[in-house]
Amino acid sequence: MEVIMGVVRNDNVTNTSTSFLSMLDSHGIPAAPFPLNFSYGDYDMPLDEDEDVTNSQTFFAAKIIIGMALVGIMLVCGIGNFVFIAALARYKKLRNLTNLLIANLAISDFLVAVVCCPFEMDYYVVRQLSWKHGHVLCAFVNYLRTVSLYVSTNVLLAIAIDRYLAIVHPLRPRMKYQTATGLIALVWIVSILIAIPSAYFTTETVLIITKSQEKIFCGQIWSVDQQIYYKSYFLFIFSIEFVGPVVTMTLCYARISRELWFKAVPGFQTEQIQKRLRCRRKTVLVLMCILMAYVLCWAPFYGFTIVRDFFPIVFVKEKHYLTAFYVVECIAMSNSIINTLCFVTVKNNTIKYLKKIILLHWKSSYNGNKSSADLDLKSTGVPATEEVDCIRLK
Repeated sequence: MEVIMGVVRNDNVTNTSTSFLSMLDSHGIPAAPFPLNFSYGDYDMPLDEDEDVTNSQTFFAAKIIIGMALVGIMLVCGIGNFVFIAALARYKKLRNLTNLLIANLAISDFLVAVVCCPFEMDYYVVRQLSWKHGHVLCAFVNYLRTVSLYVSTNVLLAIAIDRYLAIVHPLRPRMKYQTATGLIALVWIVSILIAIPSAYFTTETVLIITKSQEKIFCGQIWSVDQQIYYKSYFLFIFSIEFVGPVVTMTLCYARISRELWFKAVPGFQTEQIQKRLRCRRKTVLVLMCILMAYVLCWAPFYGFTIVRDFFPIVFVKEKHYLTAFYVVECIAMSNSIINTLCFVTVKNNTIKYLKKIILLHWKSSYNGNKSSADLDLKSTGVPATEEVDCIRLK
């Protein structure tokens, strides 16, 4: 006997209930099994075409929503992050510490947009929860998606700590680029290591939905005798990749807010000092909005997972469980779009840099006798970030 994403599977029984499909989770967050005293009889429903949840109107609506979300991720995160990475490689003045951290967030979101989302579009929308690309790609897509989530969380935490040190303790020496490189490497190493179980336990399973239809499920499967390990692993991930970072970032931004908005600045405030203060306030407001968006997007997903894994009786025989999960997952996935829009478009004026790169390429093609370096010097009128302006005012 083994467990398939919260459902006890008995290899001697062939009649698979359609409610099995509603208990599956192909996302990076694993799903725990039901208690051992549950059996097939607790989930059996009549094998009728109408019981196939993938043919219901609610599933169709959820499919449209998640399809729009995946298209948005591929367009916004794919194009936006690519332009930002290209601009960062092109213009040295963009390469401050904050932007180097943002670049890693952009890389992880870009990889998900161009590698994972096309396969997920096929799995969720086109084939309606049926995987046709083999076990290796199934494990790889789940693993890359999980690594990207943890990289994003750890980078947001690193940015919050960097802003805290720069604003609350301005007299301390700033982090050197060698230290920043080590920090970035640590972020990726930690994310890669703690996401290994998501690849190890990911597999394919054939599910008989109706008498005439079967689907190939792609996701994590934990056996019954691994329940304790699964729950320990989930609580570990929940603590260090959601609760811990959110609490730390909240404390950092609370202290920064007190420093910028509620602390009197001694002496006469010149126009430059006021401009620097406005600049820092604007940057911190953007970062706090990003933190709020992160919590609002991922808290429902983690909460839904906790209820499903530790209080499974809530979802037993719930016909529209899968639709609800789709909506929650759609909200969680939209966080990468918000990060891209805030970091890449708003904070770094990436659209202007895209125009500069296109203009520079056109000029270099038109004026073959001029070097690209000369043209680059003539097209540096756009300030890199608000943070660079602040540094220049010091």
